[in-house]
Amino acid sequence: MSRMPDGSAPAPADVLRAHGLHVTAQRLAVMRAVADRPHGTADEMIDAVRTEIGAVSRQAVYDSLGVLVDKGVLRRIQPAGLSARYEERVGDNHHHLVCRTCGRIEDVDCATGETPCLHAAEDWGFEIDEAEVVYWGHCPDCREAAAST
Repeated sequence: MSRMPDGSAPAPADVLRAHGLHVTAQRLAVMRAVADRPHGTADEMIDAVRTEIGAVSRQAVYDSLGVLVDKGVLRRIQPAGLSARYEERVGDNHHHLVCRTCGRIEDVDCATGETPCLHAAEDWGFEIDEAEVVYWGHCPDCREAAAST
């Protein structure tokens, strides 16, 4: 989500309206769930939305996630071998760091200076505007746990 001039985040209802979407309790709950659980799965979003607003179908939450992704309000990522994850950080070219052991995901800003990942050796006529890079490794907690066993 883009920040306001004072550095604060815009109200979720304003974000929905700015993207031409109707403001509903369900969409607002989905947006809050994603904000509270960056890189959370759809199942985590469903649980959070149900906790906040009560009975809601899985399909309704999936539909809200899909619309919010399609409109550019949220971003869907799916590193190889993991379930789809959702985040509110959109509109920039950031990447992700994934722990091979526990699946923890962290944002990594795009390389500064020269960005060779945006200049493919062969573009096949495509106009490239984004590169998705996933860094894989082991987080500090998993490294520490492995070292102590």
